[in-house]
Amino acid sequence: QGRLKIAVAAMAARCRLAARFHRVHGTNVRLDASRTRATRVESFANGLCFSQEPLAPGQIFLVEIEEKELGWCGHLRVGLTAHDPQSLEVVPEYSLPDLVNMGDTWVFAITRSHNRVAVDGEEATARSRGSPWEPFLLVEQVRIPRDTLVGRSRPGRYSHILDDLYKMNVLPATARRSRIGVLYALQPDGTADMHIIINGEDMGPSARHLPAARPLYAVVDVFASTKSVRVIPVEYGLPSLQTLCRLVIQKHIVHRLAIDGLDLPPPLKSFCKHE
Repeated sequence: QGRLKIAVAAMAARCRLAARFHRVHGTNVRLDASRTRATRVESFANGLCFSQEPLAPGQIFLVEIEEKELGWCGHLRVGLTAHDPQSLEVVPEYSLPDLVNMGDTWVFAITRSHNRVAVDGEEATARSRGSPWEPFLLVEQVRIPRDTLVGRSRPGRYSHILDDLYKMNVLPATARRSRIGVLYALQPDGTADMHIIINGEDMGPSARHLPAARPLYAVVDVFASTKSVRVIPVEYGLPSLQTLCRLVIQKHIVHRLAIDGLDLPPPLKSFCKHE
């Protein structure tokens, strides 16, 4: 148990350090001072970004879509690459197909259909993905606190229209405030499977037999209709009492605006509405 706590603490520290973008990126990308927000400032391409550090097994690189741009076809693309961004003479214009064609890169476009991937010839079942009310998402042997993984729309005048989605902890995959992450899980044969996580839901193995012995960097392509994304740090620890209370409240309210009528301190109301 002591070793497990040390491992969790080490993972948490590593995740805080790695939750930012690499200094190497596409020519149309601008990073903020913290290197946690990436914005494509021109055109629809040259929006390629990488994680600052290679990921550890089971470590998720999670981003939230902050801005969209109308007029373009296509959405965010995410994946992994064994290429050290620092070694790239020129950052490719596109992740698909340019970076993928360089080899040792696995990237997928996020679509409106949630990128459901067949596992061993069958669709992943709701049971294998787990209930949206379970505090942790289990990806093979990796446990990740689900609450941070979930994107939600802001409550407002038309919240009742979205409440069924809200109760299921789901936004459309390509919507503003949607959260999308990528990680890899080690396999018995020494390779790794890549998983894409969308709003707390594991899409299943998107690619198999990745070279786990090599450093693997996250790839985020701020492409077309996606204008800006922000890295969301993920803590690999027990959910707080506040988070557990929020899950219970959200499960029992009629819709989000009903939170305003509860006898709760304003900061807790805001937290329960996930603002």
